[in-house]
Amino acid sequence: MTRASPSSPGPVSIGIDFGTSNTVVALSRPGHPASVVRFRHEGRHASDGTAFISALCFWEDGGRAGKRTRIEGGPWAVEEFLEGLSNHRFIQSFKTFAASSSFQDTRIFGARYRFEDLLHAFLSNVLGHAGVSPDGGSVVVGRPVRFAGGAPDEALAMRRYQAAFDRLGVAAPRFVYEPVGAAFFYAQQLEKDATVLVADFGGGTSDFSVIRFEGTDGARRARPLGHAGVGVAGDTFDYRIIDKVVSPRLGKGANYRSFDKLLSLPTHYYANFARWNQLAMMKANGDLKELRQLARAAVDPEPLERFIEIVENDLGFALYRAVSAAKIGLSSQDAVDFRFQDGGVDIAARIARTDFEGWIAPDIERIAGALDEALARAGTLADQVERVFLTGGSSFIPAIRRVFLERFGERRLTSSDQFESIASGLALIGGEPDLDRWVAA
Repeated sequence: MTRASPSSPGPVSIGIDFGTSNTVVALSRPGHPASVVRFRHEGRHASDGTAFISALCFWEDGGRAGKRTRIEGGPWAVEEFLEGLSNHRFIQSFKTFAASSSFQDTRIFGARYRFEDLLHAFLSNVLGHAGVSPDGGSVVVGRPVRFAGGAPDEALAMRRYQAAFDRLGVAAPRFVYEPVGAAFFYAQQLEKDATVLVADFGGGTSDFSVIRFEGTDGARRARPLGHAGVGVAGDTFDYRIIDKVVSPRLGKGANYRSFDKLLSLPTHYYANFARWNQLAMMKANGDLKELRQLARAAVDPEPLERFIEIVENDLGFALYRAVSAAKIGLSSQDAVDFRFQDGGVDIAARIARTDFEGWIAPDIERIAGALDEALARAGTLADQVERVFLTGGSSFIPAIRRVFLERFGERRLTSSDQFESIASGLALIGGEPDLDRWVAA
């Protein structure tokens, strides 16, 4: 694993790309390229990579002195969760709560955890496994142009971010738009002046930045022209697959009896189920208890019992992997066979790309609208953009790529490592003499 050695020359700049699905950490020193941290987990479920899954596992560790709560993140959290030897809570995609005023806290083994508590625990875990100390150098953190959620409160999200870093002892982290970090990384490859559009497709948001890069006296300068974003991204596409393929097999659209009336099962349970951050909370927020009551009154209780099994037995992560695999497959295949089998739950379906593209068509329209908004705010026409840099896994989805092909053509499109560019760019920005000019306004 890459570590920041105090004996290495020059101050260390740390770039943190805290993502909805995965988090990446990069280090940089003046005059050197960014180095991305690798996380080598050597447990039973071994892994080795730069993407640290944005998840936490809480479990109770008993002893003579009484039980205490332990916390792990990333692949170590997944290991603890999959082993399932202790009572535990597994939480993923919690970044989606950052700008939500309706999310106040969640209770875990009797303790109250606010968003900033979850983020502090997660960041401590990431940096600990990276062997990185934030002391002595700059810390540059990515943030979306627009946070996820129906009515995101940006100021609230930033207060929560700041509170988590305060507890880490980082008094002055710089928050930079995620696509700006990717643009800075990409700009290292430019050989001449250029207007660059960066499209960053994360798990929770899709963000766009237009930046003008110009060379002056051998140094390359950047001038941000415009930004825009929308709370539609990879998790939204997962939602469509769950809503169309999985939920109908778990009782969605079915009926239950209430006295002498026949009523449809409430849809909000399925809306929560189809969102990874909400699914992680269903076991503790009262939904599970209510689902058991509904199952007793259901006309056909079997589908609801499968729904309950997924929530009660924490099968959400296994479902997440199955849905993600289907989504990835649809980027290169005309159809995929979806299969989720765990315990008493067995769901199989053939998903055609044409159907998937029909499900996500409204989401693609919103993404295209945010792209056009970024160009309008920049005062830049599509034909004035020399290069378009696509980053993030969803940029491989053919329906998304067509949006860019129609506006810019194949020749201007480029991409680099889909997971490391933002963190690397943030770390490089941390070494800039005029660091504050990159900070999100």
